[in-house]
Amino acid sequence: MRILLVLIVLLLSGPALAADRLAHAMFAGGNFWSLQYAFAHVRGVDHTIAGYTGGIIANPSYTQVAKGDTGHRLAVMVFYDPRIITYEQLLVIYWHNIDPLDAKGQFCDRGPQYTTAIYYETDAQRYAAFQSKSLVEADSARMNDQRAAPVIMPAGAFYPAEGHHQGYFDKNPLRFKFYRNRCGRDQRLFDIWGKAHDGN
Repeated sequence: MRILLVLIVLLLSGPALAADRLAHAMFAGGNFWSLQYAFAHVRGVDHTIAGYTGGIIANPSYTQVAKGDTGHRLAVMVFYDPRIITYEQLLVIYWHNIDPLDAKGQFCDRGPQYTTAIYYETDAQRYAAFQSKSLVEADSARMNDQRAAPVIMPAGAFYPAEGHHQGYFDKNPLRFKFYRNRCGRDQRLFDIWGKAHDGN
């Protein structure tokens, strides 16, 4: 009986213990389908959630945010195991999946809801984010001596997007590929960074 009780406790506590080992990071980088795709299959990333952050209303819909007048950005929350991948490594993936010179949106998606941001939750994340931005800006040839567009700010409330937006690249692979091609995202990223730097 005692052994059975121990097994039940272990089974019940297992997922919670696993979740306790995960850290999370939040990034905004234009359309969240593509940014979620960039992180989704990276070793050490447990899962990602597309959603909205900032803004003046709680639990906004995509339709509301897409209008650009709620103050939200489309963002992705990345849950990762810091024993396998570091926050600094996630930052490298982030930078290589955005256009750091574009302060008015990303690729064909325009407006404040599609602008870039790094949201930090700890002093360590804040320091790492600013360090990474400084390194990007130091590459004067790539950046044309311009400042990097992403803002770095404290994380606030995050609202998961509707279910059909989660893992859109898996649910609608042809539409997703068509969107990326039409938007010119891959070509622009190649022009800036060269080979893609993600887990896909």
